[in-house]
Amino acid sequence: MSRIEVNDVSKAFKNTQALSHVNLQFEEHTIYGLLGRNGAGKSTLLNIINNRLFPDSGTITLDGCSLMENSTALASCFLANENNLYPESMTVKSAFKWSREFYPDFDMDYANELSRLFELPVKKKIKSLSTGYQSIFRDIVALSVNVPFVFLDEPVLGLDAYHRDLFYKILIEKYAEHPFTAVISTHLIEEVANIIEQVIVIKKGEIIRNESLESLLENGYCISGPASQIDSYIRSHDVIGIDTLGGLKSAYITGIPDPDLPDGLEISRMDLQKLFIQLTDTAR
Repeated sequence: MSRIEVNDVSKAFKNTQALSHVNLQFEEHTIYGLLGRNGAGKSTLLNIINNRLFPDSGTITLDGCSLMENSTALASCFLANENNLYPESMTVKSAFKWSREFYPDFDMDYANELSRLFELPVKKKIKSLSTGYQSIFRDIVALSVNVPFVFLDEPVLGLDAYHRDLFYKILIEKYAEHPFTAVISTHLIEEVANIIEQVIVIKKGEIIRNESLESLLENGYCISGPASQIDSYIRSHDVIGIDTLGGLKSAYITGIPDPDLPDGLEISRMDLQKLFIQLTDTAR
């Protein structure tokens, strides 16, 4: 079973600690959601894994082999982010051809079919594409290279609702037919909540949650009601965060709801976006 291991990785930029002693494992045939606020360290982590940045300390390995300056191991990985590594004067069609040179399993027919579905103008130069179509171009390459580990940094940046929905559908279809590992870094948490299997939450360069989506949501709930009753209830509970609106409060709690709930209080299921907001609130 293939596995990427991030071992005690730290990275600083001048006075900013971008990553601090990060330890992670990416298993094969899994869709991960890498979630964090702006500046949390998501892009830095993805760039380090894919050898586009070097850590100050720690190691990245694939099946025990270092990924650092290891072209053989790196051939198993592909990172799609806003940095365009192709010459700006290159057309989309030419970029597909060069992608096949570097990734022998690149599926040209599949890339052309996706281009048709997304209405991507393959004869256009990459630099002339809109922000949305540059994202579509990168996504198509990422889905066509056929490597075991694909990293998608804000894959739907600039896409309209129709194209975002199309991207998610195609991603799931690809995953179902030819399983691979996808790591999706995104701010659109509601949209990926039905896709991801494993959730990694990063805050100020540190991993604060790393577990299955099912486990994360099952081990938490939201309780709402009059502020005074909520204050009394939460004294004996592990509270992640609180929202207040007038005389009403909602508390986000880890654990299992009590079987006997006081009158006037209501229980609701925690959703991923609400949980994320509470976990990454910098005021806490």
